Amino acid sequence: MNTPLQTVSVATPGGHYPINIAPGRLDTLAQSIPADATTIALITNPVIHALMGERVTAALNQTGCPVMTVMLPDGESHKNLDTLNKIFDAMLGAKLDRKCVIVALGGGVIGDMAGFAAAVYMRGVRFVQVPTTLLSQVDSSVGGKTAVNHPMGKNMIGAFYQPIAVEIDTNVFNTLPDREMSAGLAEVIKYGLILDPEFFEWCEKHVVGLRARDPELLAIAIRRSCEYKAWVVSKDERETGLRAILNLGHTFGHAIEAGMGYGEWLHGEAVGCGLVMAADLSAELLGFPQSDVQRVRDLVTAIGCPTVGPRLGGVEQWMSLMQGDKKTEAGEIKFVLMPKIGETIRRTAPAEMVARVILRNTV
Repeated sequence: MNTPLQTVSVATPGGHYPINIAPGRLDTLAQSIPADATTIALITNPVIHALMGERVTAALNQTGCPVMTVMLPDGESHKNLDTLNKIFDAMLGAKLDRKCVIVALGGGVIGDMAGFAAAVYMRGVRFVQVPTTLLSQVDSSVGGKTAVNHPMGKNMIGAFYQPIAVEIDTNVFNTLPDREMSAGLAEVIKYGLILDPEFFEWCEKHVVGLRARDPELLAIAIRRSCEYKAWVVSKDERETGLRAILNLGHTFGHAIEAGMGYGEWLHGEAVGCGLVMAADLSAELLGFPQSDVQRVRDLVTAIGCPTVGPRLGGVEQWMSLMQGDKKTEAGEIKFVLMPKIGETIRRTAPAEMVARVILRNTV
């Protein structure tokens, strides 16, 4: 199948850039490197490098620019300031200047850290996102959120900083474990829940094909997800209002990730479970139909993500972890909730109601 290039445009005050989606984009990366680039810093991890590092380096060599590789340890547990400093050590050691270009080759962890390094190295250098997981393709590579984790909270240290391009090669799915595919699909179905009930229905209808990695269905899912996120980010780059809807399920999900230790649950798995908990809380607080709570639970199950969270240390521990989330304001947890599928609002909720939801959805 000869799939044509699809391009989604992102326009924000922090930068305008294309999201290029097609099979084989790894081989055309030179097109995204500006002509005045002095050096390319390829930031990746050993797992991704073993799968596609030589191919990507060969593509970047077509620019005529020197290409240096910065290898970071794999996994969410390494998404911290110590690992970030390895990037700075390498770039400073190689005397990279302001016209260097960072290329982030990997999933959300690599993209977030490489983007944050780009935001602060010499007060800002250009970077290109080359996401290699479904989750990073439909979510973290788009919109300019960059960060590292802290033991007291996920993504608490970071910056809004836009890439100059996002290059999505849909052939990378051949290398992904099933668990990573399921995690990515959680973010895909989230867009239907927050913005488009018809897209949610489309996901329900095609979930078997999506899990089977049907290339045509995945191309549609990726493009639609990128279009939704590009629209939201263009309206609210720095999450002062509308962009917060993208956090549906994330307050619960981030608590799972922090409480279990980063990396024990994949981000998308935690979000999938968080979508179920957010739907349950929406039913209690806003009258979200119980039949739709079941639809959310059924679809999260169908994509292969957990629908029941860990008990952690009990309700008090859950509440403490959620208090540490970025979306807490003046000590109050602001949940993204749904009056109905396709609509969201941000609301606080009574502690006893949140406690009931936690107890119902954890073991």
